[in-house]
Amino acid sequence: MPDAKAKVLVVDDEPLIRATMSLVLGEIGYRVRCADNGFSALREIRQEIPDILLTDLNMPGMSGFELLSVVHRRFPAVHKIAMSGAYFGSEVPSGASADAFYQKGSGVNALLHLLGTLPQIEQRAPQPSRTAAPLWIHRNGHGSAPETCVTISCPECLRSFPQAIEDSDGIVRETDCIHCSNPIQYAIVQPSDRMNV
Repeated sequence: MPDAKAKVLVVDDEPLIRATMSLVLGEIGYRVRCADNGFSALREIRQEIPDILLTDLNMPGMSGFELLSVVHRRFPAVHKIAMSGAYFGSEVPSGASADAFYQKGSGVNALLHLLGTLPQIEQRAPQPSRTAAPLWIHRNGHGSAPETCVTISCPECLRSFPQAIEDSDGIVRETDCIHCSNPIQYAIVQPSDRMNV
């Protein structure tokens, strides 16, 4: 039986799979939360980092491949299990940044065996919250509107999006990522030809 404090985040766009996994894993002692896609999984991770991420690979919006890549870069201590019904066997599919693979439909015992092979979950002290420094961004011309725009790369989901701005340099601004709704602070780098030297 796992440590009662081991936290699992189950990510799947199918409600029945989320409910089944949550019920089975909860009954044997895991603390289970669920998300229906990669973006909602990132919001859940922002609230509390899981010990184990169990994610479907084929989901709309942000696929499991993308989610695993982001989690691999940002939270390397999280154990990552990819799952899918489109791939067979026990090998992690090419391109998936996962520690293990669970083939959907191969039974609960196969999943429990897989979870048992993961290294022991170390209890980590909660990380203190820290205020992130703003992103510093260069202007990149005009978007479809006449105002100046910048391209912002979200530090949470690693996706980029355009953001229209008014003409004022150096002011810290706030926006939300259009993909994952992560709040982002950013400031515009003042061009060198306008800097007082």
